[in-house]
This record gives sequence, structure tokens and C-alpha cells, in this order.
Amino acid sequence: MNLNARLLQREAEGRPLRVGVIGAGKFAAMYLAQVPRTPGVHVAGIADLAPDRARANLARVGWPAAQTAAATLDEALKGRLTHVSEDWRALVAHPAIDIVIEATGDPIAAVEHAAAAFRHGKHVVMVTVEADCFCGPMLARRAAEAGVVYSLAYGDQPALVCELVDWARASGFPVVAAGRGHKWLPHFAQSTPETVWEHYGLTPEQAREGGLNPKMFNSFLDGSKPAIEMAAVCNATGLSPAPEGLRYPPAPVDRIPEVMRPRTEGGVLHHKGQVEVVSSLERDGRAIPYDIRFGVWVVFEAETDYIRRCFAEYGVQTDSTGHYACMYKRWHLIGLEVGVSVASVGLRGEPTGCASGWRADAVAVAKRNLKAGEILDGEGGYTVVGRLMPAADSVARRCLPLGLAHGARLLRPVAAGAPIAWDDVALDDRAPAVRLRREMETAFAPQPCPAA
Repeated sequence: MNLNARLLQREAEGRPLRVGVIGAGKFAAMYLAQVPRTPGVHVAGIADLAPDRARANLARVGWPAAQTAAATLDEALKGRLTHVSEDWRALVAHPAIDIVIEATGDPIAAVEHAAAAFRHGKHVVMVTVEADCFCGPMLARRAAEAGVVYSLAYGDQPALVCELVDWARASGFPVVAAGRGHKWLPHFAQSTPETVWEHYGLTPEQAREGGLNPKMFNSFLDGSKPAIEMAAVCNATGLSPAPEGLRYPPAPVDRIPEVMRPRTEGGVLHHKGQVEVVSSLERDGRAIPYDIRFGVWVVFEAETDYIRRCFAEYGVQTDSTGHYACMYKRWHLIGLEVGVSVASVGLRGEPTGCASGWRADAVAVAKRNLKAGEILDGEGGYTVVGRLMPAADSVARRCLPLGLAHGARLLRPVAAGAPIAWDDVALDDRAPAVRLRREMETAFAPQPCPAA
């Protein structure tokens, strides 16, 4: 609760946290919009495949052109400026950089970036949660071996869910369920970048004006991103998915404690200690008033009559028995909040969420009937959708993690709705991301789903 005071102290001492950012798209732009307003932080370098586009994004969020005029990283560090280039390797290797923010959105590249940062003694804030989903436990181990911190990005929903779970447990409450909200109807699972805006609630013109990527936003809509994010939450918190994955039960905020109870008590949960996603739409498409679409929540339970009375006395939202209660954040600010991770990692040496085991996976499922020879286009695209699965089931069925379904070539047909297996695709076994995932499957014993 004193991060701002400590940042002010670092500013006064002339010792800002020195940050390098890889990827300057939408998420990073939101963070960079806040940096000029944050004491004690200096973004010394930005690496992006398209430096001119990165500079245009910086100008769009209010950075003066002179701020990015530094010709080298050394010049940027001396003048409190920012060097923009394509060279991510030079950025992570520079001895003066303290923290690397990986924000490319490319999970295969993100693994390579993080591993290189660890080798050079840099902390990593992983915005590309797709990478954390398919090999976060191994990345966390590599970071610990290097003596640095690996962290989920605050502002993104997984880290916020982790915070709520930690709050509940630190307060002495058993966590029954936790998760996020989402606008969901079952047919959204077949959405493509061509159909996303009509379902999402924006016009194509609004999307273009906002610089919004239809494939990225479709990854949210079709359920891929919720599966990815809930896998990351499981691996960081010890919660686990139901055997069938996410059910997306519809509920307003005030009914979350009623819905997020075990099935034996009238709720939807397969077991206590589960992740789930709450839909903001009834199954007939009607919008739910006071929804949790953009927020996060945790349901916890009172173990004594005294605690239940306290819930009642202080107006806590509970189920009809008073036993199950809910706390929530109805919105999240995405990249605008990443500075909390930067400060926590740089000043306290603490992550805002980090994998502690392998409990869940997001696997690639055919979105339509796929033919041999087709190239998979990853989450949010035309070929595959993500499905949350217990890690033990994923390993037993040899499922391809969604994060590796980018550019993989199919060796045989796969029917719509079927998980894609490792043996169904041709992958470059020399790629760092593939090697790290295979190493994780050997090094970590995936934990099965609890019995109902």
C-alpha cells in the first residue's frame, strides 16, 4: 500500500526504475500513456518490429517527438529519454535495464524474449498471457533460477483475480470460486475476425477509429482469451477448472454467490476451489442488468455463525443461506494499471501473480472442419478456438496448447469441435517455445481435477 511513496522516493533520489518494453501495440500504448504521470519510472527503451508505428502510437497517447529522439540506449539513459528500435536483444541485454515488459501478444516470441531477459538478470512483467498459459510454470522456474521476478501484468484480469484470491485467503476465508466476466453466448465460439464487431457491440468504423485489432478482440469473444486467462489463474493460485472447462453461467453481480456454489447446493460448480467465467447475457441473448462483463470476482465462505452474522451486519452480498459471499471489481483498466506490476516487481521484488504449479491448460480446438495442410492461425482467428482443460487431461490426450497453434501446419484432418493433438501438426522442435513446453511436460506433474 506504499508503492507510490516508494516511487516518489526513487524519483527524489534520481534512481528511477529503468524499464524496457517489447511490443508497442494497444496494451503497451495504454501503459505508456501513464508513464509520464508516474514518478520513479523511466522507460529507457522500446523494441517493436515497426519502430515508426511505435512512435505513432506514442504520439497518439501524448508523447512529444523529442522524447523518442535518443539515437542509442545509452543516450536515452543519460538524458531520461526513450530509444525506439527493432532490436529487442540489445534492449534486454543492456546492463542498466531493470525490468522488461513483454507486450507483443505473440506467445512464441514472448517465451524467447522472457528467457533472454532472465539470462541477462532482468525481471519480466508478462503481458502476453498466452505465453504464461502454455509454459508459465517453466518460465517461473527459470526466473527463480536466475534470481529475478516473473510476473503477470496487473490491470489484466488474471492478475486482478489473483489479487482477490490472495485478499480472501490472507483474510482467512476459504476461496470457493474466482474468475472474470464475459459477454458470452455459445455460438460466439465460432466467431471469426469478420463477425466479431457485430457480436462485440461496436461498429467496424468505431473499431477502426480506436485502432482495434479484430483478431485480438475475437480471441476474447470466442472464448479463447477467457480460457487462456483462467488457465493462468489456476496455475498461479491453486484453483482448478471443472473437467468440462468453462460453462459461462449468466448472472448479475448480486447473484454471483448464489450461482457460484457447488452443484450439490444449487449452484453450478463441479467442486470448491474452481475457476469460472460469468456471462453478461442470458442464454436468449438478453442483457443482464448490473453485469460483471469487464470485471473480476471471488466467492468465499463463512465457516462460523459469527462470520455469517458479520456478513449480514455489514451488508455483504451473499447467497440465500448467508454462507457464500462475493467481492468484486466491476471494471479493469488493462494497460493503464501495469505500473502497479512495475512498482511491485521493482521495489518489493514481488510479482502480481506468478505460476506456482501446473493445474490447467488452454488447448486448441478446431473451430470448423480442418483439412490436412491448413495453417493454424491461433487464438481469435478462423481455424481454432481455446478450451480450458485440467492439465492432467491435456497431457493424457496429448492436446496441442493454444499458444503453439500459431503458424502450425496440420498433418491430418481434424473435425470441428475436436481438440488438436501434438501429432496432428508439424512444429519446429528447435523453437524455444516448443522446447520449453516439452521440458515443462517432463518436469512438472500436472495436477488432476478434484472429484466433485
